[in-house]
Amino acid sequence: MRYLTESFALGALKLGRPVEQFLGPAGSPERPGIRYIEVRPAKNRYEIYLHTLEDVGNETFVDVVEFPPLYTDDEEEEFGRLVATRDDPLVALATAEDFTGAGRERWVNVGVVQDEYLEYVVAGRPANSSPDGHPWPVPPPKR
Repeated sequence: MRYLTESFALGALKLGRPVEQFLGPAGSPERPGIRYIEVRPAKNRYEIYLHTLEDVGNETFVDVVEFPPLYTDDEEEEFGRLVATRDDPLVALATAEDFTGAGRERWVNVGVVQDEYLEYVVAGRPANSSPDGHPWPVPPPKR
């Protein structure tokens, strides 16, 4: 089972383990990138990080945590951009989903994003949907 049920995602967070979600392509054809969102436990709070990275991987290099940031002039640092902090794990998941368009049914344990990235590369880096046909999340319009 790759994707975590809500109760398993919440359980992982409560046990101090991050959960992640691969969000697909970012950037432009001239400068391709990828995005993923992470909810990370941190001292009775939950931090939400958005990672927007250069798509420099291939079938033998999928360690997305080693990819450089796509936008170096942005506030994003090498470990992602902190977009929010919440006190409750369910609220943290909902905030991450609201911010990015992520789906409740697509959260994975930490490290599994690399497997999803590999499938994305092998499938030819599809622009509109994941290799399993699920549409890439679309961030809501900025308010």
